[in-house]
Amino acid sequence: MTYVIPSEFAKKMIDAGEAKVFMSTKDTLIRSYMAGAILALAAAFAVTVTVNTGNPLLGALLFPAGFCMLYLLGFDLLTGVFTLVPLALIDKRRGVTVRGMLRNWGLVFCGNFGGAFTVALFMAIIVTFGWSEAPNEIGKTIGHIGEGRTLGYAEHGAGGMLTLFVRAVMCNWMVSTGVVAAMMSTSVSGKIMAMWMPIMIFFYMGFEHSIVNMFLFPAGLLLGGEFTIMDYMIWNEIPTVLGNLVGGLSFVGVMIYATHHKTSPELSREVASEVRAVPAE
Repeated sequence: MTYVIPSEFAKKMIDAGEAKVFMSTKDTLIRSYMAGAILALAAAFAVTVTVNTGNPLLGALLFPAGFCMLYLLGFDLLTGVFTLVPLALIDKRRGVTVRGMLRNWGLVFCGNFGGAFTVALFMAIIVTFGWSEAPNEIGKTIGHIGEGRTLGYAEHGAGGMLTLFVRAVMCNWMVSTGVVAAMMSTSVSGKIMAMWMPIMIFFYMGFEHSIVNMFLFPAGLLLGGEFTIMDYMIWNEIPTVLGNLVGGLSFVGVMIYATHHKTSPELSREVASEVRAVPAE
């Protein structure tokens, strides 16, 4: 049997969060840098597929390949540590503190951004032949994504900010479900199958992922997108990070912890019989 029951993978989630708190600075930065780079490559791949085929669904179907690769290689995304690390704090694991959690989050953020920006720079060089000519269709598409998902939100004011935040919440609801789903199986094929579904959903639905955006928006700026760094930070990255935190922790981490790790006592047989005997109104 390769399936891991919920009570067992709930403990694995807490153990994983605890391990990340005590990971060395070097290892945390390397693993988060590589995660950011691989996810950015997957995003570039999905955009390329969409532009070349005119079919966004095909891009979304193939994007999870990058997520699966980085997970199986043991690399870390900010969206994942948002969900896992707080569980070790909630479970009162020895030595796990708020300071340690924030240290992990800060290092992973920096590593993810470094990896994503590296790919953004490389892609900008590729689609312009080293800035010797105008961006090709893929480059233009990346630039327009940045415009639509900054200035597009800004045009709607508070409503746009609310929409951005909710999309970020729903994004990490799905992405963290993918992280947890990989713990449901002990086989590589099982892990990939479980991860693929929620990641495909988030990408096709256009939800906001802070690390994917660390690639798309810097690349858009490098390729002449008509928005500014402040537009990117205020009307995308900062609200997206906060929404990703809320979505992953609230709808995935805490929910699984509350029902599968801190399970409430079952009803006694007598009480259960009385409940079933009450006639419906």
